[in-house]
This record gives sequence, C-alpha cells and structure tokens, in this order.
Amino acid sequence: MTIAELHQIFLQHPKVSTDTRKLEENCLFFALKGENFNGNEFAEQALEKGAAFAVIDEVKYQISDQTILVDNVLQTLQKLASFHRNQCSAKIIALTGSNGKTTTKELINAVLSKKYDTIATKGNLNNHIGVPLTLLSITSYTEIAVVEMGANHQKEIAFLCSIAQPDFGYITNFGKAHLEGFGGEEGVIKGKSELYDYLLENSKAVFMNADDPIQFKKLGSYINKFGFSQDKHEFFRITFLGANPLVMLKAEDIDMHTKLIGSYNFTNCCAALMMGKYFNVPLTDIKNALENYEPDNNRSQLLTKNGHQIILDAYNANPTSMRAALENFKGMEAENKIAFLGDMFELGDTSADEHQQIADLAAQLNFDMVFLVGKNFDSTNTPLATFESFDRLSDYLKEHPIEKSNLLIKGSRGMALERLLDIIE
Repeated sequence: MTIAELHQIFLQHPKVSTDTRKLEENCLFFALKGENFNGNEFAEQALEKGAAFAVIDEVKYQISDQTILVDNVLQTLQKLASFHRNQCSAKIIALTGSNGKTTTKELINAVLSKKYDTIATKGNLNNHIGVPLTLLSITSYTEIAVVEMGANHQKEIAFLCSIAQPDFGYITNFGKAHLEGFGGEEGVIKGKSELYDYLLENSKAVFMNADDPIQFKKLGSYINKFGFSQDKHEFFRITFLGANPLVMLKAEDIDMHTKLIGSYNFTNCCAALMMGKYFNVPLTDIKNALENYEPDNNRSQLLTKNGHQIILDAYNANPTSMRAALENFKGMEAENKIAFLGDMFELGDTSADEHQQIADLAAQLNFDMVFLVGKNFDSTNTPLATFESFDRLSDYLKEHPIEKSNLLIKGSRGMALERLLDIIE
C-alpha cells in the first residue's frame, strides 16, 4: 500500500491512536514498538475496541482486511504525517529551544486563536512520534498549526523539520539542557539552530528574539525575519515592566498584566505578542489572550496552600532555568523565602560541576532556607541542607514542619517535586 492510498483511508478515519488504553472508535491504530513493548501484539485488541484499521509491520499479526501490513510502522506514521501536511493549506509554525517551549507554544496558540482556526502540539508531544501526531490533527479548517519540536541530540530537529516542513520558526533560547546528548553548550546551539538552518535554506520566514546575541548574529543579515526587542528600533518594541511575581509588559503604549511568574517568562510572552502582530491579530485581542492565559501542569504555577504562597515549577529543570528561577525568586518582594531544588538530569560529564554551581548560587542568595534533593545535589559541597532522596526530605518535613512561607519548588521531571504539595502543612 502506498502512502497516498493510506492517506485516503486516513481521510475516512481521521483519528490516529498509538495506545489501546486511549483508543478512539473508528481510528487508525499504529502498532509502534518501544524498548519494552511491541504494538503489533495489541493490534487485534485495538480492532476489538473499535479501531477501523491497525497498521502493523509483522506478518504474523495480519489477521484480517483491517490490518495493514507495512515495512516499518514508525516510518509509515512519519511519512503519512508529512504527506498529509502537504495536502493541507495550514501554515506551520515550528518552535524549539532549551527552555520555555511548551509555555511559549501555549501562548502563541492563545494569541493566534483569537483570529484564526489553530491547533497546537498537545502537552509536550514534541518528538519523532509527537510531531507526526500533531500534523495528523490538522483538518481542512486549520489555518495555523503551532508545532513544538523537542530534541536531545544532533540532527533531531533537522529530521523533525523534514517531516513538518515549517513555514515559520522560532527558537526560545539556547540553554544548558540535554548537555549529555548534544555534547556541551556549543552542541546545544548547533542542534537547536537546525530549525533556523532549515528555514534559511528554504527561504522561509523566521521569528527571533533580537536581544539574544546568538540569534542576532545568525539572523542579522537574513531578510525574511521578524523579531522583537527592548531597545533595537528596527524590531517590534516590547518593554519589560517587571515581574513581582507576575510578568508585566508594554507594547504600543498598551500595558499587559499576565498570570505568568518570573522575568524568564517575559520573552515567552514577547514571542506570542510578536507573532500576533505579524499575523495581524488586534493588539487588544493579544492583550486579552496573554492576560487570561494560566499556566498548569507544574509549570510556573502560583499556588496558595495552607497559608503558603508557592511557585511550583517542577515540570523540568536545567542549569539555565534553575538559575533564572532562583534569581527571580530572590528579586521577589516577600518574606520567609524557602527554596526546594531537585536534581537536574541529562547533564553528562558536567553534572557534578553544574549542581555545585547551583548549590553555590542558592547559598549566596541568602534565602531563609534551601533544601537540595537528589543524589547529585547530595554530593555537593555546601552548607545547605541536602537529602539523597525525596523520601528522606519527606521524613524530615514531617518532623520539622515549616511555617507559612513563600516557597519555590523547582526540579527535573524525574524528581516529581510536586509531591511536596501533599506534605506541606
């Protein structure tokens, strides 16, 4: 079966599933394989649950006309997504970066949906499977699709671009994330820049933070660009009004008061504002979208519990975002500041040094208390309180409850520090 023929079947059944536990009736089930599972084994179950067809790549699971045998299910999913993308009129905005991708994506979608029929990557489905699934959610009504692209090694963004073939692109920043896979900071810059490389090579439009020296150097002479800046007059001017703790900004004499915590979210708001301006969304609608967006899923959430004011930023962490969160917390006008910091993952050979630097910074900022959690932080040389595991921290807090305070909770996803919400009294 050709991809064109499979696409005709997809148009009749335009829902895709890769998990029988979340199966939609009358969908196409793609039997993907992983390190610990073989989707082919669930093909029959998918059909029994209501899937219209199951796409498989092992002949022994071809049980009826409803099973479509291909050479490689993952590659077929990717090729189908790319084929579908070329049949649609929607414009594709690709988004990558070390920090803030998901928040920026949500803000862009909130702004552009004020004027256009838009779709955006759900959650953080931003890899070699998630990007195809996002593309296959584009309908004939979709005008703009915001596609988030994640990567932890070289050539991954280039590959995702070959599938999505974006018309526009934006990189949030270049930070110390996935250093192990990218091979250091220069590797991160090279890997993330694959998005801009694709756009430049194909004469596509680029969005940029003109105040980022790396982006400005790479894109400065490129004609087809649109950027924002606080002081460069040739770009769209946006002024930072402060973040104590919520971000405030101004564009064209209109003040905007967001529900986002931290100065590090300023550029995320700027990106959405800039794209709204580019696509002619009225500034009053942009203001409305930015002011009404509320973060969730443990990303820069401002919560109140048992008298504590809590900044919950426990979805992910790397040295760049950790430093930004700490410095923002220091600048907040509040008393009784306590920081809970969890290990940062995927730092490779730099892990010990990066954790030591963050421990040193946390100590220098003179918060009322700092708790460092995880094997990496526990190995640092620091006067701060360290705990090898979350369970040990939990035991300590149960015996030494903290009084009403302002709390920062920040750590990598694997640390799951949001569990602190169930312990804090």
